[in-house]
Amino acid sequence: MSDLSTVIEVAGALSAAGGLGYAKARSPRVFWSLVGAPVARVRFSVTYRATMDVCGLTVQPSRLRAFMVRNVARRPEVQPIPPQVRRVRYSTTGMKATLRLPAGLEPADVSAASERLRHAWGVHSVHVVEVKPGFVELRMTGYDVLRRVKMPRRLPRNSAGPLVVPVALREDGTAFVRDYRKIPHALTVGANQSGKSMYQRNLISGLAKRPVGLVGIDCKRGVEQRAYAPRFSALAITPDEADGLLEALVGEMEERFDLLSSHGVPDMWGLPAAVRPVPLVVLVDEVAELFLVAVKKDEERRDRMVMRMIRLAQMARAVGIFLEVCGQRFGSDLGKGATTLRAQLTGRVVHRVNDKQTAEMALGDIAPEAVFAATTIPPDRPGVAVAGDSSGGWSRIRTPAMTPAQAVAVCHEYAHLTPHLAALAPFRPVVSAIPAPGPSLLKPRPATS
Repeated sequence: MSDLSTVIEVAGALSAAGGLGYAKARSPRVFWSLVGAPVARVRFSVTYRATMDVCGLTVQPSRLRAFMVRNVARRPEVQPIPPQVRRVRYSTTGMKATLRLPAGLEPADVSAASERLRHAWGVHSVHVVEVKPGFVELRMTGYDVLRRVKMPRRLPRNSAGPLVVPVALREDGTAFVRDYRKIPHALTVGANQSGKSMYQRNLISGLAKRPVGLVGIDCKRGVEQRAYAPRFSALAITPDEADGLLEALVGEMEERFDLLSSHGVPDMWGLPAAVRPVPLVVLVDEVAELFLVAVKKDEERRDRMVMRMIRLAQMARAVGIFLEVCGQRFGSDLGKGATTLRAQLTGRVVHRVNDKQTAEMALGDIAPEAVFAATTIPPDRPGVAVAGDSSGGWSRIRTPAMTPAQAVAVCHEYAHLTPHLAALAPFRPVVSAIPAPGPSLLKPRPATS
């Protein structure tokens, strides 16, 4: 009987171990919630003071504090002061600890020690975010959240609004949002099969659900954007059409400036809701097609298009026209005006690139330390990118898997939100020739691993 009990206990232990091993490999969220989080919390609590000390994140107490410890508390030894833990929270991806920094420490000191903290507490990554002066938040992830992307159910508080679109997942487990009021124009670059199209699908699907107008420029005969035509107010698929569409957009911008002037407001958000024009997002696919010319007679058209895009990038933010430019490479080698236009595209998303120069071109002027991160993206991780902006901040992100049929279905579903603008009417795409996707095309594809 005792032998049978022993066998049952051993079998139960092996089954539990096997179940945990399976959960760790196939369902890391479950494993983190059951095992990882409790272990990390105990390790964090037990080793916190010692870890802060060896990582150089403690400061010597003030003379007053030292006097009080020796003479009031009657303790001969005065210990260095670590950041004070104010709050610890758990999630299905990791845990967050809010720390109050003692005098003499700054957030940069904690950020510099993030790699040492990661190893000390046995977590996948540690990210430091300044909450307010004197307070930082340690965002610890228990596993690689970018391996299988699953967008969080609760989005950040700043993700509300018609011009804020959750697009991808950051490596700290939070959502990466595209906020057009904060970063009006952006550039997305990456090699073939790097995930640019996936990023664009998620962006277009998010914008399609909002009360905005979408304008497409795809000079590859519309192979990328034509399927989204039900939700597009205008679409150009050749360089000649792009030339005319950009001219119409500049005319629309000037009319909106006249409207602002007549109401005495600096931007469209100061206008009464009854007369406020609809925001427009201009999606340019493979921008190099606008710069490259085959014969000399096309150079004049190219110069016109580039100048109009520069004008839109410099002034159109105030009237609610935003640029979303995409390409494999975008540098001075494209020709006159490329560097000037790129300087106005303050948001940058860089997928895997073929050479270091492309990463430097895209990130070197806003976040030089992010160039190395962009050049080390592995080819078996499509959708992984480095996102940065003119503030110097950057992070790794990955877009969730989305098939073209799923993005097309969203555009068909929300086609009724497509605004009709008189200035763009000649470029309105013909939707009747584009069939809606059938049910068999809408089955979601497994998340990319």
